[in-house]
Amino acid sequence: MATLGGLDAVDWNLYRSFLAVLREGSLSAAARALQITQPTVGRHIAELEEALGVTLFTRTQHGYRPTALAETLRAPAEAAAHSMSAMQRLAANRTDAVAGVVRVTAGQSLSLEALPPLLSPLLQQHPELRLEIDVDNALHDVLQRQSDIAVRLTAPRQTGLVAQRVGQMPLGLYAHHAYLHQAGEPRSIHELQAHRMIGVLQVSPWVRTLLSVSREQANAWPSLQSLCVRSDSDAAQLAMMRAGAGIGICAVAVGERDAGLRRVLPKGFAPSMPLWLAMHEDLRQLPAHVTVFRHLAQGLARWLEGPPTP
Repeated sequence: MATLGGLDAVDWNLYRSFLAVLREGSLSAAARALQITQPTVGRHIAELEEALGVTLFTRTQHGYRPTALAETLRAPAEAAAHSMSAMQRLAANRTDAVAGVVRVTAGQSLSLEALPPLLSPLLQQHPELRLEIDVDNALHDVLQRQSDIAVRLTAPRQTGLVAQRVGQMPLGLYAHHAYLHQAGEPRSIHELQAHRMIGVLQVSPWVRTLLSVSREQANAWPSLQSLCVRSDSDAAQLAMMRAGAGIGICAVAVGERDAGLRRVLPKGFAPSMPLWLAMHEDLRQLPAHVTVFRHLAQGLARWLEGPPTP
């Protein structure tokens, strides 16, 4: 019988099923995610538990509940899955052509507003290129190969990365014309207290950065409890702004491209965040990754400048 010290002797497919059940919470959902049968997933879990000599899940009527030991194995299993995925992508990429799979991770707003018009022409130019767009505001670890190329709002501090600062992303307050016609336009940051405001559920580090622009803004900013709409999804916030629900924050490059939105207090609220690209240095030898990296760097720099003046 294998022990925890002999994990390399266990079939990787067993770990794939283990991780899928961890993520999905049931055999049926894991089977759908892996596109295999439910009995196969159940057999994999049983074989892995037997091989390791431990119990990984408690079977309940509501699904499979991971044991404390299973939770400790989640992080290494996730890291191994990302490494296997990266190996498959790299193996599929030919070194003499812009072809194969490149995974790009970016936040919701950038993924929905900036990347599509930038990357679509690249796909037309290179028909054998395949893109995986991972829409996530979390900081994915490029060193651990969770992503090939990451678009970030903070400077990468890890060594072993190719990093490039694309520019500064100005942010502003925006509302739909219909809302401003109904509620009036605020003339100062303090008047925001009287308006329907759209914001976050939880104060994240980047929100603290926004509020640290000046003490006056921090003191005048509406509390989370007084916000009309709260969501940690910037895409959901933007959708509510476009629907006329109230005033919210978005990138100036997004707001100025939307004919339905108008910026308010452009001089009273004008913070900005740095925009960075990061890629593992080992990928510099692959034309597909280098091409996507350079294309994003140039395209995002132009996108940050805003739409051309009519």
